[in-house]
Amino acid sequence: MIPGAVLGWDMGAALALAKALGIDVLIAAELLPEIEAVMVRKLNEQIGEGHG
Repeated sequence: MIPGAVLGWDMGAALALAKALGIDVLIAAELLPEIEAVMVRKLNEQIGEGHG
């Protein structure tokens, strides 16, 4: 764990949420890592700028 930084999502929880919402889990498993990477990068940029 790195204090003050976002490392990523709990993919098990993300896939469970996708399943609960009726989203094909295989499609979610394919798309979520790329979405996660952008989210992590942007959140850490905001935290670094003091807007977190």
